[in-house]
Amino acid sequence: MVEQEITLDQVVSLSKRRGFIFQSSEIYGGMGACWDYGPLGVELKQNVKTCWWDYMVRARENVVGMDGSILMHPEVWVASGHVDGFHDPMSDCKECKARIRPDQFTVVEVRDEKGKVVETASFETEDPEAAVKECREKFRKELRRLSEPSFITHRMEERLGPCPYCGGELTEPRQFNLMFKTHVGAVEGEGSEVYLRPETAQAIFVNFRNIQQTTRQRIPFGIAQIGKAFRNEIVTKAFIFRSREFEQMEMQFFIPPEEDEKWYQYWKDLRMRYYSEVLGVSSKRLRWEPHPADKLAHYAKAAADIVYDFPMGWQEIEGVHNRGDFDLSQHASHSGKDMSYRDPVTNRTYVPKVIETSAGVDRCVLMLLCSAYSELEEIGEGHKRDTRTVLQFHPRVAPTMVAVFPLSKKTELVEPSHRLEAELRGDGFRTAFDVTGAIGKRYRRQDEVGTPFCVTFDFDSLQDGAVTIRHRDTMEQDRVALDKVAEVLRTKMKSWDGNIG
Repeated sequence: MVEQEITLDQVVSLSKRRGFIFQSSEIYGGMGACWDYGPLGVELKQNVKTCWWDYMVRARENVVGMDGSILMHPEVWVASGHVDGFHDPMSDCKECKARIRPDQFTVVEVRDEKGKVVETASFETEDPEAAVKECREKFRKELRRLSEPSFITHRMEERLGPCPYCGGELTEPRQFNLMFKTHVGAVEGEGSEVYLRPETAQAIFVNFRNIQQTTRQRIPFGIAQIGKAFRNEIVTKAFIFRSREFEQMEMQFFIPPEEDEKWYQYWKDLRMRYYSEVLGVSSKRLRWEPHPADKLAHYAKAAADIVYDFPMGWQEIEGVHNRGDFDLSQHASHSGKDMSYRDPVTNRTYVPKVIETSAGVDRCVLMLLCSAYSELEEIGEGHKRDTRTVLQFHPRVAPTMVAVFPLSKKTELVEPSHRLEAELRGDGFRTAFDVTGAIGKRYRRQDEVGTPFCVTFDFDSLQDGAVTIRHRDTMEQDRVALDKVAEVLRTKMKSWDGNIG
């Protein structure tokens, strides 16, 4: 896969143009931070979920699945700590009315050789070096007048700076609960208040005993779930990266208390390999970011994020956490129900500890779009250099695996092409059929949506019983017998796994 510098705007433009992702309620001006997946987007998203489910559940005898309700008893969120502790700091600009999270900004003071502050600005990053770099760029002309400027950085939550958008004065930070409230029943009132779940994990914890007893799983074992979650985010940004409605892919792995460090490392190793070995993402654009001790969640003994090099910088796509026994102990305390486990072989009874893997579906979709987006140069007619936009998806996640074309609209080509496409679809391939436009334009359309192979049925096919298979990334073409097409395609798709960096 070709590594290129791309912008988020390029990815957003392609996503809308080719039917991957649209703004929700666009004809009414749009709903902020809410997104609709179009025909190709929903296929890509479903492939992400299927890959994860196959890898985490179906491939393992000690992980089972569940699907929990979005609405849960309000006491669940009291026990989990979300009611009292699920807050973010929020500040408002008194001038432009922008709402920001101070903990995501760094304030930079520029001082002259005498130590006098000559410029102050806020930048949307927690990295001091990145903030200084942005500051140098913003005040490039002003800095030329200073002989030895110095840069002093502060976290905005510790020292409030100017508004990053207009430079106006910000209000002091205040805490804002991120959970959405709603009501159940016919009459609204305090007794009818419930929350849209802010995470999927708690449904797993409250069902731990039900699932363990009905499946007769022995510890260690895991419970996995894919589902919607909702957070009333103060700041939404970067397309589908941070939105108020999103999907999570989570697995809680229940273990004996003394084995937490072993299993924490085990799942860290496995989850990092997953992105390159299964999804086809270059390992060069992935890395670990451990949570420092003073930034750990209150329930965590250890935590680390897998981060990806997005156009907007390194950002989290998955977290692996050693949650200890906090959740099961809390639910036992608040509900009065025993959440301990008795080993049927040793008769030992204990409250299991938990290793969590939690990935965002929408973030994985965005990562795959960014990872796959390429603009490849080719030589056109008259040796003219041209550029074609290509989504270099791994076939495993591509919305369409194979597109079938008749060379022309003549019936003698269209009918056998349709039969071939139907046979490939019945054989497990995700297919498309296109008869509109010149063959070169049809190739380009499929390149742009990430289809790895195009199969063309031409007039020679009527005589030799063969078709042309064209490879998306290299544009190489092979002549293949009709009865060998599926076999050749499978062989070519398997070759992808050996070429991931």
